[in-house]
Amino acid sequence: MFSVGPSFKGIKMIHPGVHFVFYSSSSRDGKEFSPIIGFFIDAGPSEVIVRKWDQQEERLVKVSEEEEARYTQAVCSLEFDKQLGPYTLSQYGEWKRLSSYITKSIIERIEPIGGEITVTAESGMMKNTPKSTMERALDEQLKTSKFAASVDSSQKKGCYYTSIPRVVKRRGMQGEELTSLNLDKTELLESLITKNYGGSEDTLLGELQFAFIAFLMGQSLEAFLQWKSLVSLLFGCSEAPLHTRSQLFTMFIKVIYYQLKYGLQKDRNGTETGASALLDDSWLSADSFLHHLCKDFFALIQDASVVDGDLLTWTRKLRELLENSLGWEFQQSSAVDGMYFEENDEYAPVVEMLDE
Repeated sequence: MFSVGPSFKGIKMIHPGVHFVFYSSSSRDGKEFSPIIGFFIDAGPSEVIVRKWDQQEERLVKVSEEEEARYTQAVCSLEFDKQLGPYTLSQYGEWKRLSSYITKSIIERIEPIGGEITVTAESGMMKNTPKSTMERALDEQLKTSKFAASVDSSQKKGCYYTSIPRVVKRRGMQGEELTSLNLDKTELLESLITKNYGGSEDTLLGELQFAFIAFLMGQSLEAFLQWKSLVSLLFGCSEAPLHTRSQLFTMFIKVIYYQLKYGLQKDRNGTETGASALLDDSWLSADSFLHHLCKDFFALIQDASVVDGDLLTWTRKLRELLENSLGWEFQQSSAVDGMYFEENDEYAPVVEMLDE
């Protein structure tokens, strides 16, 4: 992130690949900021991507092909070199972990018309969606915001995320079967991967990463709700992690581990800098949706008779991250050789320590 002055002309030394550009104009004293606007780019080697600041609209806009060619030539001739800030190389490793499954095709599939992601275009988009206290307050604020009036309601402004059903309904299915189908989301996951993601697990993970970045860096409420839906879907599976999709769940746990590790980090002064700085306390409490989902998933992996080794390793890393960062407790347990059991669990295995 850069706080820029009148001499700033852009960023140089950007690695080829996917990036997310986000910005916000500020008042002269730097105390008030407009809502963030962000967009994804897929930068090619030595490519020059040109946007021009529109003072009246307070946003970056595209320029004509002729003007873009002139700026590109000037950049290649190093005319602007002293006015370009270098890409912060120390953050590149973190960025790659946050965006490892995002491709150009995923961006083109999900991004809104025009490519701009901003919360000001999302007022009233999720009328029938259950919301937390924070989400309702933000939605109400958007409806009365001065920015809401400038949005053209006749044109869809949101992203084209995959629709994730909250409740699975099946005509002709009996109550017990329907309950079972909703308790274990494996069948729903398989259906979505086949029908919506072209059979590609990577595409699903790419959308999960796209939504998280749009939420965390672009402050998009719509993106948060999609991230929440995908996380709830994956954590809600009982059969897939242990049998048919163990590799997918290992990749998923790695993705969410790096997302939360980045989002919950603090700066050197102990100040929250990531997602925890954007969210109200209820999201990070022991009553949050994420805590309940993780608790059930950790218990599933712990109690399974056979678990993929990599999945078990990354699940433990995620649990330790949440316990250390948020102080969450998932069980009162005793440990024997890294395995955890409830102290009063009569069905826990008997562990006998043998002399070598």
